[in-house]
Amino acid sequence: MPKISVIGAGNVGATLAQRLFEKNLADLVLFDIVEGLPQGKSLDIFQSSPYYPTSYMIKGTNDYVDTALSDVVLVTAGATRKPGMTRDELLAINANIVRKVVSEVTKYSPNCVLIIITNPVDTMVVLAQETCGFPQERVFGLSGALDGARLASFIALKLGISAAEVQPFVIGEHGENMVVIPRLTLVQGRPMTEFFSEDECVDLSQRTIKGGAEIVGFLKSGSAFYAPAAAAARMVEAVIKDEYLPICAVAFLNGQYGIRGISCGAPVVINRGGIAKIQEYTLTESELKAFQVSAQAVSDTVAKINKISEL
Repeated sequence: MPKISVIGAGNVGATLAQRLFEKNLADLVLFDIVEGLPQGKSLDIFQSSPYYPTSYMIKGTNDYVDTALSDVVLVTAGATRKPGMTRDELLAINANIVRKVVSEVTKYSPNCVLIIITNPVDTMVVLAQETCGFPQERVFGLSGALDGARLASFIALKLGISAAEVQPFVIGEHGENMVVIPRLTLVQGRPMTEFFSEDECVDLSQRTIKGGAEIVGFLKSGSAFYAPAAAAARMVEAVIKDEYLPICAVAFLNGQYGIRGISCGAPVVINRGGIAKIQEYTLTESELKAFQVSAQAVSDTVAKINKISEL
């Protein structure tokens, strides 16, 4: 019987648990340190089962023991970004949270695939892998899957088409150094550059890069959770069903694109074992440089958190 655990019952975690429950993929565990929170949300989700028939159960808990023997564990726990706050400012708080959570869940689920959602996600993937010591392909994160969805949605709004007709190509850091590559983004099978002028491509790319901040600006006291949950749920589905899904995600690069020893958004294939393959596309000199600069930004952030930890 497959099992999925979601750590953190906040907006992202609870919405993710709901989406996974509705997909009828596996037994679910929703964990949070706040007593009553995961129990109440899990019960609420389960009571939707007459309308989303499922053969699986969902359980809310405050005990890591209940996550034991999970096939997939998703870490959403952490502080949320507030207006004016950069992702780097989340470092000290979220690094400690991720290290503790990962240490606990991997103790009980030593063979799981670990998916990190907590921001800044590229850095947190590195910290998670260092904490648990899993093979790198079994630890990856949400970034391009979400950023690409945002780009696809913005394109769909402009063209009046379905976002499902867009295959986005967004790589690099999940943040200001994100790299959107219009010529490799396909719209109804054709390059995005055939539909938009250079200036329009730049505008769409910039809106994608600032997509999270745009939502934070509207909400005032919160950040995005519907689209992040949808993107993460799709990745989980690919793992559970062993799909070999091509998508962009935070993965460890070991020489691909001239980048080594760091994790950041890259085109990958996801299957039962996690990252089955890093796909290598031919990038122009300027695209490759932007990608490498973005990866270096992640490396700098990892160094920063390591320095904070030494203090």
